[in-house]
Amino acid sequence: QVQLVESGGGLVQPGGSLRLSCAVSGSRFSIYGMGWYRQAPEKQRELVALISRRGTTTYADSVQGRFTISRDNAKNTVYLQMNSLKPEDTAVYFCYLDAGHWGQGTQVTVSS
Repeated sequence: QVQLVESGGGLVQPGGSLRLSCAVSGSRFSIYGMGWYRQAPEKQRELVALISRRGTTTYADSVQGRFTISRDNAKNTVYLQMNSLKPEDTAVYFCYLDAGHWGQGTQVTVSS
Protein backbone atom coordinates (compact mmCIF):
# COMPACT_ATOMS: atom_id res chain seq x y z
CA GLN A 1 0.00 0.00 0.00
CA VAL A 2 1.44 3.32 -1.07
CA GLN A 3 1.49 6.06 1.57
CA LEU A 4 2.60 9.66 1.32
CA VAL A 5 2.94 11.60 4.58
CA GLU A 6 3.57 15.33 4.50
CA SER A 7 4.99 17.35 7.35
CA GLY A 8 6.47 20.78 8.00
CA GLY A 9 3.49 23.04 7.50
CA GLY A 10 2.51 25.76 9.94
CA LEU A 11 2.05 29.46 10.51
CA VAL A 12 4.78 31.83 9.32
CA GLN A 13 5.06 35.57 8.89
CA PRO A 14 5.39 37.14 5.43
CA GLY A 15 8.97 36.91 4.27
CA GLY A 16 9.59 33.81 6.32
CA SER A 17 10.54 30.28 5.33
CA LEU A 18 9.24 26.75 5.74
CA ARG A 19 10.42 23.38 4.54
CA LEU A 20 7.85 20.74 3.71
CA SER A 21 8.72 17.05 3.64
CA CYS A 22 6.89 14.14 2.08
CA ALA A 23 7.89 10.62 3.10
CA VAL A 24 6.83 7.86 0.73
CA SER A 25 6.39 4.20 1.60
CA GLY A 26 5.13 1.19 -0.30
CA SER A 27 6.47 2.29 -3.67
CA ARG A 28 9.69 2.26 -5.66
CA PHE A 29 10.18 5.94 -4.98
CA SER A 30 13.24 6.45 -7.16
CA ILE A 31 11.53 5.52 -10.43
CA TYR A 32 8.75 8.08 -10.16
CA GLY A 33 8.44 11.77 -10.61
CA MET A 34 7.14 13.70 -7.62
CA GLY A 35 5.27 16.92 -7.21
CA TRP A 36 3.87 19.47 -4.82
CA TYR A 37 0.46 21.00 -5.38
CA ARG A 38 -1.57 23.42 -3.31
CA GLN A 39 -5.19 24.35 -2.83
CA ALA A 40 -6.35 27.61 -1.30
CA PRO A 41 -9.89 28.04 0.06
CA GLU A 42 -12.46 28.16 -2.74
CA LYS A 43 -9.79 27.69 -5.39
CA GLN A 44 -8.76 24.77 -7.56
CA ARG A 45 -5.73 22.68 -6.75
CA GLU A 46 -2.72 24.01 -8.60
CA LEU A 47 0.76 22.82 -9.43
CA VAL A 48 3.59 24.27 -7.35
CA ALA A 49 6.63 22.25 -8.40
CA LEU A 50 7.66 18.99 -10.03
CA ILE A 51 10.81 16.91 -9.90
CA SER A 52 11.49 14.07 -12.29
CA ARG A 53 13.11 10.81 -11.27
CA ARG A 54 16.33 12.19 -12.70
CA GLY A 55 16.04 15.44 -10.75
CA THR A 56 14.76 17.80 -13.44
CA THR A 57 12.62 20.48 -11.84
CA THR A 58 9.67 22.61 -12.96
CA TYR A 59 8.02 25.46 -11.07
CA ALA A 60 4.87 27.49 -11.26
CA ASP A 61 5.60 31.08 -12.26
CA SER A 62 4.22 32.29 -8.93
CA VAL A 63 6.90 30.46 -6.92
CA GLN A 64 9.84 30.52 -9.32
CA GLY A 65 12.93 31.81 -7.53
CA ARG A 66 11.38 31.43 -4.07
CA PHE A 67 10.65 27.71 -3.76
CA THR A 68 12.97 24.76 -4.33
CA ILE A 69 11.90 21.15 -4.77
CA SER A 70 14.39 18.37 -4.08
CA ARG A 71 14.42 14.65 -3.43
CA ASP A 72 16.45 12.18 -1.43
CA ASN A 73 16.01 8.75 -2.98
CA ALA A 74 17.86 7.08 -0.11
CA LYS A 75 15.22 8.41 2.30
CA ASN A 76 12.23 8.06 -0.06
CA THR A 77 11.49 11.70 0.66
CA VAL A 78 10.74 14.80 -1.39
CA TYR A 79 11.14 18.30 0.00
CA LEU A 80 9.81 21.76 -0.76
CA GLN A 81 11.90 24.63 0.58
CA MET A 82 9.76 27.76 0.63
CA ASN A 83 11.43 31.13 1.09
CA SER A 84 10.14 34.72 0.95
CA LEU A 85 6.65 33.47 1.71
CA LYS A 86 3.69 35.68 0.86
CA PRO A 87 0.11 35.69 2.19
CA GLU A 88 -1.04 34.38 -1.19
CA ASP A 89 1.02 31.23 -0.59
CA THR A 90 -1.48 30.26 2.12
CA ALA A 91 -2.98 26.91 1.16
CA VAL A 92 -3.05 23.22 1.91
CA TYR A 93 0.01 21.70 0.26
CA PHE A 94 -0.22 18.19 -1.16
CA CYS A 95 2.53 15.80 -2.16
CA TYR A 96 2.00 13.75 -5.33
CA LEU A 97 3.65 10.56 -6.55
CA ASP A 98 3.47 10.31 -10.32
CA ALA A 99 1.62 7.02 -10.19
CA GLY A 100 -1.64 8.54 -9.05
CA HIS A 101 -1.05 8.80 -5.31
CA TRP A 102 -1.63 11.83 -3.06
CA GLY A 103 -0.72 12.72 0.47
CA GLN A 104 -3.25 14.00 2.99
CA GLY A 105 -1.99 17.58 2.82
CA THR A 106 -0.35 19.99 5.23
CA GLN A 107 -1.59 23.50 5.99
CA VAL A 108 0.67 26.48 5.30
CA THR A 109 -0.54 29.83 6.58
CA VAL A 110 1.37 33.03 5.85
CA SER A 111 0.12 35.85 8.03
CA SER A 112 1.34 38.57 10.33
